[in-house]
Amino acid sequence: MKKLYWIISICIALIAVTIIFKFFKGNKPTMVITEKAVKRNIIETVSANGKIQPEAELKITSDVSGEVVEMYVKEGEQVKKGTLLCRIKADIYESAFARVDATVNSSKANLKTTIAQLAQAQANLTNSESLFNRNKKLFEQYAISQQDFEASKAAYEASKANVDGLLESIKAADYNVKSVEASLKEANSNLDKTFIYAPVDGTVSKLNVEKGERVVGVQGLQGTEILRLANLNEMEASVEVNENDIIRIHKNDTAIIEVDAYLGKKFKGIVTEVANSANTTGISIDQVTNFIVKIRVLRESYSGIVTENNPAPFRPGMSASVEIQTMRTNNIISIPIQCVTTRNADTTKTKAKNAEREYELVVIDEKEKKVSEKQTEIKECVFLNDNGKAKMVFVKTGIQDNDYIEIISGISVGDEVISGPYGAVSKTLKTGSQLKIVTKDNLFLDNNN
Repeated sequence: MKKLYWIISICIALIAVTIIFKFFKGNKPTMVITEKAVKRNIIETVSANGKIQPEAELKITSDVSGEVVEMYVKEGEQVKKGTLLCRIKADIYESAFARVDATVNSSKANLKTTIAQLAQAQANLTNSESLFNRNKKLFEQYAISQQDFEASKAAYEASKANVDGLLESIKAADYNVKSVEASLKEANSNLDKTFIYAPVDGTVSKLNVEKGERVVGVQGLQGTEILRLANLNEMEASVEVNENDIIRIHKNDTAIIEVDAYLGKKFKGIVTEVANSANTTGISIDQVTNFIVKIRVLRESYSGIVTENNPAPFRPGMSASVEIQTMRTNNIISIPIQCVTTRNADTTKTKAKNAEREYELVVIDEKEKKVSEKQTEIKECVFLNDNGKAKMVFVKTGIQDNDYIEIISGISVGDEVISGPYGAVSKTLKTGSQLKIVTKDNLFLDNNN
C-alpha cells in the first residue's frame, strides 16, 4: 500500500513538472527581426512579358500571280528604297500586253476609217444640198416635176442623216480607243508589277518564298507574303498586360526592359501605345484577358552594344520582360512589404462583443431562414517593438515596389517595425507578445535552439 502511494506521488510530481515546463515555455519570447521606418523614394511598377519587334514592318506581297523566277535578296540583307527584290515570270503578262496593244491599234485604225467616211459623207451632203436647193427653185417655177423635187429632197435628207450617224460613230470609236488604251495601261502595269521593288529602306527580316515557288496576287485574294522589310533601328517591345494592371498604365510611362539575349543588361523604353481592345485566351472560368502594350526601346540606352558588325543588336522575336513605372513618390515614410499584415478591425475588443457581431439571421425565403456569417472588416496593420513587447498598429498604405511599401498614416519615421519571421507577423503576434530582437542571420538559428 505504501508503495502505491509512492507511485501516485511520483506521477503527480511528473504532471506538475510538465505543466510548469509548458507554462514557462509558453511564455518564451518570440524571436523577431525589426527594421525602422525611414523615408525613401518608391517607384510602383507593372511587370509584363513579350517580344521584341520592329516599330515599322512591311509585309511585301505581289499584285500579280506567277512563278518567282529571280530572288535578288537574302534574309538579313539591308536594302535601299527602289532596290529590286525579286521578279515574277512575265510571259502571260507580256502576251496580254501585246494583245491589248494590237486591239488599241485596231481601234485607232477604225476611228481613222470612220473619220474618212465622215469626210466623204460631208462631201455628198454638200452636193445633195446644192442639188436640192436648185431643184427647189425649179419646182417653184414649175420647171420640174414634183417627183424629181421629192427625190432630190430625200437624197439631201439621207446625206444629212448619214453625216450625223458618222459623227456618232466617231464618238463611239473614240470612246473605244480610250477604253482599250486603259486596258493597255493596265496590262502594262501588270507587266511592271512582275518586278517587285523595295518601297522603303530596311532590312529583310523574313524571307518566305524562294526562287521557283509560285505566289498568288492580291487582286481579290489574300496575296502570298513574299518577305518582310523592317527598320531594325527603331525597335519596340510588345507585351501583354493583365486586365487588373492595365488601368495603371498610360502613354509615355517609363519602362525598364530586359532582353533574354543580353543577360544582366537593362534598357530604357517609353510606352507608345496602350490597346483599347483585349486579347482573350481560354474559355469560361479559365479565360485570361490581357491587353497589348507597345514600348519603344530608346536607342541611346543600347548604344553601348551597337558595333560595326552588329549595327542592329535586337532581332524580331527576341523574348523580353519589362517593368513599367506607373507611379513615383519621393521622400515618403516606407517599410518593407513583409511588415504589413491584416487583422480584423475588432481584434482588440472582447470576445463577447465579437460573438454578438459575428453572426446575424438573414431571411432567405418566406418559408425558411438561414444563418450566414457576417463579414468582419479587415484592416492592414503592423507590429511595433514597444520596449520588448509587440504593439499592433493599424496603418494606411500607398504605392509599393518590389521591396517597400508607402505608409500614409499610422507610424512615424524611426518607429521600430517587426519584419519577420513571416509566420509570426501574419499569424501569431498580438499586442503584448513578448519579443526577443535578433539579427536576420541568427533568427532561425536561435529558433532551432
